[in-house]
Amino acid sequence: MSSGGGIRAYLVGAGLAGVVGTAREVSLRSYRLFAARDPRVLIGIDPQGGWGERELVELMAARCGVSDDPRCVSGQDVIDPGRTVAALDAFGERVGAVAQRGGAVLLGTGHPGRLLGFYAGLADALSAAGCEVLTPAQGRCVDITTRFGLRTGRIDYVRGVGVVRGEGGERAGCATPVHSHSPLPVRVALEAVVEEGRPLPDLVIGDHGWVCGAGQLGFAAIGLADVDDPALFVGEAEGAVSVVVPLDDGVRSDYYLPLTRYVLNRACLSQ
Repeated sequence: MSSGGGIRAYLVGAGLAGVVGTAREVSLRSYRLFAARDPRVLIGIDPQGGWGERELVELMAARCGVSDDPRCVSGQDVIDPGRTVAALDAFGERVGAVAQRGGAVLLGTGHPGRLLGFYAGLADALSAAGCEVLTPAQGRCVDITTRFGLRTGRIDYVRGVGVVRGEGGERAGCATPVHSHSPLPVRVALEAVVEEGRPLPDLVIGDHGWVCGAGQLGFAAIGLADVDDPALFVGEAEGAVSVVVPLDDGVRSDYYLPLTRYVLNRACLSQ
């Protein structure tokens, strides 16, 4: 599936692009919250522009292919597969560039149940290419505000990919990785890189707060985002985030594995 046409057909067939599972109402609610500067939706980005709801709809139409019609307020959202392929190509070029120079990389996900395998395949290939896959702040606690109140988790790494595990005792790895959009884990991880005297990452790869938090701090950051996560696309538009791939981030985990192969092929790291 190395051709643009082949990957486009796959994206649509798997529900990763085309008509996606994200409801238009959910996307519009996220845009309203972002316009109101709700930190739950900013996820680490400090926007410089005004970014009202209308401007966000126009941005998401340009970056993802969603409808820019203000009368479209219900139904399922749409992602243009051509935009997804173009972003995957740019994503692969960034991965290939850091691999070519043997740089340091940091990977992390707030959607471990869906996206962990995608990033783990990249981590394996980058490590095999001579890159240092960083795993800072292993086991360190991080307090994250959720809709259920303050929750304490622990940073852990699964096949080189950072996740947050829920409370589950002192032993690392004994609790299930949790869904989190918070930028706090990547901030803690990057602070630990400095404390440990390790090389700063040349590239951060991930989603949600891992990308936004790193990009806002000035690190090169690339990742995946759904149409109800405007923060990454605003970050890309303002130059804080390098590449964002628009796709549905809630389908079956194995559906993302062909995308790993596609990216590695673009990066000349096919295994």
